[in-house]
Amino acid sequence: MSFRDIEYFAVLAEHGHVGRAAEALGLSQPALSMSLRRLERSMNTKLCRRTPKGIELTDVGRALLAQVRRLRQAHEDVMREVEDLSQGRAGNLRVGAHAGVMDNLMGPACCALLNAAPGVMLTVTIESNESVVSAIRDGRLDLGVSILPSPPHPDMVQEPLLKDTIVVFASAQHRLAKRRQVTLDDLENERWAATAFSAPALPLLSLALQDRGRHPLRYVAQTNSLPFRDQLVAHTDLLGTSSKRMLRNIQARHRVVELPVKDFSVKRSVGVFHRKDAYLSPAARQFIGILKSTARDIARKS
Repeated sequence: MSFRDIEYFAVLAEHGHVGRAAEALGLSQPALSMSLRRLERSMNTKLCRRTPKGIELTDVGRALLAQVRRLRQAHEDVMREVEDLSQGRAGNLRVGAHAGVMDNLMGPACCALLNAAPGVMLTVTIESNESVVSAIRDGRLDLGVSILPSPPHPDMVQEPLLKDTIVVFASAQHRLAKRRQVTLDDLENERWAATAFSAPALPLLSLALQDRGRHPLRYVAQTNSLPFRDQLVAHTDLLGTSSKRMLRNIQARHRVVELPVKDFSVKRSVGVFHRKDAYLSPAARQFIGILKSTARDIARKS
């Protein structure tokens, strides 16, 4: 069995087409087909079958592809570790973060890291929880800083940093803004602004209404920008959800208020996580320590 044949198979599987895979590898189609046949003979099994649109993996082929991807990640981890050690540097750090943790947690922590370790190359992307987890599994990110799932993902190591509560907020001019108490029934006919980062609060709130025989939430604006969502809520009669800590930041920019909604309470835990057995560069380990310190400071001030 040749490792080169295995790598060629992985490229073929990912393209799903002999012609496109051969072009990507810089091979002729007959050479790629010969490599596949050689690999199948060495394993004594069929790895894929041809279809009118290209190729389709067998069950064995899918299992082999999953193992090849794990080997790739392990190889990349080894190369990064050797490079970091040989050059005596802190390394590159790729972090995926939930938008709701950027101001309070990620901002101060990233500044502290860059001040303490000028040699670090830091890349931060803002993504949904699901996208962050997927990117860490694929080796495209080193760390995730986001809302921790419950139960935890079995292939991840996660460390809690902060606990927070999700609240409903509205413009200070909203008809419900001065209420001492707002019921779920009061929210039935309201209009809502949602973001890709609103989960799981809005779906849970919608389910709570439906359990009471009420209509689900009515979303009239959706965006992937939290600042834009905040502006919509502040200057219309739309409602939104936010963590209690994040709402303080919103209130520094807009005239919005928390609505005291009875019988609705969503707690969440924010933390840092990474793939089990993944290589953590010196920069990643240092950043985890800084995140913990920053989280303790935030908790003390709350």
